[in-house]
Amino acid sequence: MASGWRYRLGSVFGAVGLSIIAVGVANVETVQAGFSLLPVVGHLPFDPARGSEFAFEAATTAIVLVAALVPLYKPRPRRILDTAELASRRVLLACIALAGIGYFDYTYRLPRATLLVVSALLFLTVPAWFVAIRRRPRGADGRTVIVGDNPETMADILEAVDSDVIGYVSPPSAYFGSSEPRREIPASTDGGTHERLDELACLGGLSRLDEVLVEYDIDTVALAFTHTDRAEFFGALDTCFEHGVAAKAHRDHADVVLLDGTASGELVDVDLEPWDPLDHVTKRLFDVAFSGVGLVALSPVMLAIAVAIKLDDGGSILYKQERTAAFGDTFRVCKFRSMVEDVEDAEPVDDEENPYITRVGAVIRRTHLDEIPQLWSIFKGDMSVVGPRAAWVEEEPELESVTDDWRKRWFVKPGLTGLAQINGVTSTDPEEKLRYDIEYIRRRSFWFDLKIVVRQVWKVLADLVE
Repeated sequence: MASGWRYRLGSVFGAVGLSIIAVGVANVETVQAGFSLLPVVGHLPFDPARGSEFAFEAATTAIVLVAALVPLYKPRPRRILDTAELASRRVLLACIALAGIGYFDYTYRLPRATLLVVSALLFLTVPAWFVAIRRRPRGADGRTVIVGDNPETMADILEAVDSDVIGYVSPPSAYFGSSEPRREIPASTDGGTHERLDELACLGGLSRLDEVLVEYDIDTVALAFTHTDRAEFFGALDTCFEHGVAAKAHRDHADVVLLDGTASGELVDVDLEPWDPLDHVTKRLFDVAFSGVGLVALSPVMLAIAVAIKLDDGGSILYKQERTAAFGDTFRVCKFRSMVEDVEDAEPVDDEENPYITRVGAVIRRTHLDEIPQLWSIFKGDMSVVGPRAAWVEEEPELESVTDDWRKRWFVKPGLTGLAQINGVTSTDPEEKLRYDIEYIRRRSFWFDLKIVVRQVWKVLADLVE
């Protein structure tokens, strides 16, 4: 990734150059002739610009685009998809601004046909340009920072890392956070481990991890935590994912992370993005389309269920619960209430043995209609249509006590349906459920998702008929 002033200059001059090229292409006669063949918009007239008129149109476009792209000028290790998405949003803002300028009587405003051609070209070229200049330099692990709270593990990682270690990020602990160490670190046989660790620069606490990754242009984060807790360990992984930074963990934590390859040596590569980029985009587009159409098409059904629940016992219509999202984050999921209010138990129970299910609840649970409000969570991006089922936060300690690999499910978004659901496996059998979830992660693809969706729809229809 280009960094510092070179990146900033590349960003600004790239935006200016692409603006000039786009306006120039829009004024080519061949392009204008092709545009006139398009339906709906082909009738819009062009006003070919030459000389000073062209200069003013190009300058107007460049100034507006450069101003709209300001958030992208700060060098930071964004993921490719995030870079393209942000650039596309800022181009859209620039195009709206240009259309607004054209609404007024501005002498050198862009004609509407020219604006459409310029907008299309900028949507294609600007995201591609910013993806190209953010590309990380080739090399081993690049610039590395150690993040954790365990000084012994940090010392081990320091010995195992071959790349340039910039420093460490750590919360206050028994070793870090006081002027005198209260916890002794066993020195290595050559007497160098403790001294090398002391020489590392402290870059701040975990709350500054985002800033550290940007400020020091970090390529790799090596995690050295005592426990793989939800807040710190998986929070650090989430930050790495958001910034497009590679993550490594100590082999002692290999059982709770998805591995990018085989676990060998002191450090293992964490697979932060299990999905192929194309499948990732396709999956998100499918999620938005599926949930959007579902919310509109099923609105009469939702109204009928809401009325039935209200008439049944007069209680609340929706049931809200904290569920686990990707990387241990949490979100509030909504379902149609199917049990009497104020009754929750973390221990998984089969529906046949649950005495708290209401009359309406028994019907909507058997037909899966209680799940409809989760389409909103899918539309927002908290969930996906297909993935491991989102587990209740209070329930997960019970499930983790049965199987050690449970947290590997946290590396993909939870889903409305999944491989375990279509095979009738629930949280009452956590080991079997985890086996299906890990198999889904291993076989993940958009076409595999479609197969699961078809089987789930067939299952719902069969339950409705029954």
